[in-house]
Amino acid sequence: MKLQGTIIPEAKLTQYLLVPRREDDKSKFLAQAGFTTDNPERLKQAIFTLIQTCDAVSDRQDKYGTYYLVEGPLIGPNGALIVVTVWIERTVDGILQFVTLKPKR
Repeated sequence: MKLQGTIIPEAKLTQYLLVPRREDDKSKFLAQAGFTTDNPERLKQAIFTLIQTCDAVSDRQDKYGTYYLVEGPLIGPNGALIVVTVWIERTVDGILQFVTLKPKR
């Protein structure tokens, strides 16, 4: 299934994924493909492209909603990374929202 009607909060990109962190730092991983704080829109577009081309798989459900995983290539200006993106279809309003991404292991 393809995810449609999704949202990616800007803060998730500019204040979390692309910012160096002591724990669970994803900025170095994303920089390998050319994603930086200078181009958060490129990362956002790459995530949207990923979910338009790869199928989502239901992962789990809790009181907050149903979680989906989408695995595949995240294509950046300097190459591609194989990632797993996590999404939630929120119970409260049914909106599909981006949660995070991580390298595929």
